[in-house]
Amino acid sequence: MTTDTRFATVGDVIAALSAYDPTTPLRIAAQPCYPMQHLLARVACTPDDAEGDGTPPTEPPVVWLGTGEQVGHLPEPAADALGWSR
Repeated sequence: MTTDTRFATVGDVIAALSAYDPTTPLRIAAQPCYPMQHLLARVACTPDDAEGDGTPPTEPPVVWLGTGEQVGHLPEPAADALGWSR
């Protein structure tokens, strides 16, 4: 199953992933012209309390998903499902 949409919020990602077994491995596909797969390594939110003084941030929060280790070329079926040619 392929979900073809732009994810604007955490809720969008959660809704798209809710169709899958939670024990299914998760990867990030990158570089459509030379498809590679990466592990998802970190989740962070900005702004945080960088000053450490407990002052609430003035900017709206943004959640970031960080790629981790590159684990190889993207398998052809995955590239096909994403609409990327190899």
